[in-house]
Amino acid sequence: MLMIPLKILPHGTGLDLPGYSTPESAGLDLRAAVETEIVLKPMARYAVPTGISLALPKGYEAEVRPRSGLAFNNGITVLNTPGTVDSDFRGELKVLLINLGEEEFTLNRGFRIAQLVVQRYETIAFRVVDTLSDTERSTGGYGSTGIL
Repeated sequence: MLMIPLKILPHGTGLDLPGYSTPESAGLDLRAAVETEIVLKPMARYAVPTGISLALPKGYEAEVRPRSGLAFNNGITVLNTPGTVDSDFRGELKVLLINLGEEEFTLNRGFRIAQLVVQRYETIAFRVVDTLSDTERSTGGYGSTGIL
C-alpha cells in the first residue's frame, strides 16, 4: 500500500479523511471543507476547498473526478474533469464544481464532492519521425469505428 503524506489545514479539522466507500473502490471521496453552506445556482461554478494538502511521490499523480450520484441526481460535476494534481504541488486540493442541473444545489460542510484517484505515470519524450506504423484504423478519426 502506498502511504502519502497528508496535511490537514485549519478549516479541514474535524472532517473525515479522504476514504474509500467500498473495499474495491478506485477513488477516495473528497469532502467539502466549507465553513457555511454554499448555494450553487444553475450554471454556477465554485472552487470548493477540501481542507487538505498532499505530498504525492515523484512518478505519481492524482485525478479529481466527479461523483456519479451527484452528477446523475443533481447535475453537479467537476468542471475540469479529470483535474490533475501533480506530485510537486503542495497547495490545498480544491474541487471546481459546476451545477449543470436546473435547480439550485446547496453544498454543506462535509459533503462528499468528488473522488481522488492516485496512479503512477510515465514521463515521455518525443522522437520525430517521417512516417508512423500503419494500423487497420490508420487515420480514421471521429466516428470511424461505427456505432455498433
